[in-house]
Amino acid sequence: MADGNQLFPAPRLILAALVAGVLAGAVAVYVSESGSGNNAPAEVAAATSGKDDAACAAKAERAKKVAAKATGQVAALLPADPPQSLKSLAFNGPDGKPMTLADQAGKTVLLNLWATWCAPCRAEMPALDALQKEMGSDRFQVVAVNVDTGDDAKPKKFLSEIGVATLGYYRDPTLGLFNEVKTRGLALGLPVTMLIDAEGCLIAHMNGPAEWSGADARRLVEAALAPSS
Repeated sequence: MADGNQLFPAPRLILAALVAGVLAGAVAVYVSESGSGNNAPAEVAAATSGKDDAACAAKAERAKKVAAKATGQVAALLPADPPQSLKSLAFNGPDGKPMTLADQAGKTVLLNLWATWCAPCRAEMPALDALQKEMGSDRFQVVAVNVDTGDDAKPKKFLSEIGVATLGYYRDPTLGLFNEVKTRGLALGLPVTMLIDAEGCLIAHMNGPAEWSGADARRLVEAALAPSS
């Protein structure tokens, strides 16, 4: 298990994350937002999205209850206010084919956006890998999406060099995913992490790195998996 105090000198790395986010935002201005891959007519898609958002918004108390378990090394996690549907978030799966978060239906997901040029992202990847190894199941999945532009060579080399072997390789080289998350008010920069329930509803989110392999993160995941009361 990683030592959170050694892994994350918090003020310096979080400042680096914010600076990296400003740079990412500047780049994003010049990139056309990619489509979600949804071929439904716009009015049908909008109606479906509105219905999903309404269902998610009803989970506000649940979001507060789960986020209250975010203490210690994951205390920066905030409850979704209000919870919203993230089913339409699009990226490429480990097989290289387009997918959306809806393809993870039935699983609670810890969605993380990272890049090789983001120092705090690089620091927390082993911890995310450890969390997936320990708690990944048919009910919970860590989905870490690399958002480097260009081809796969650099991110794959980085993951190989640091020994990340359990996480699936998810990608969005277009910045479309980052742009959408930013538009939704969830991203200041990178890394950004979102806790999403089995119905695709955002429950909690945070900007900046965390020690995801520690006991605090495990308790948070257990709270997210617990039945609603």
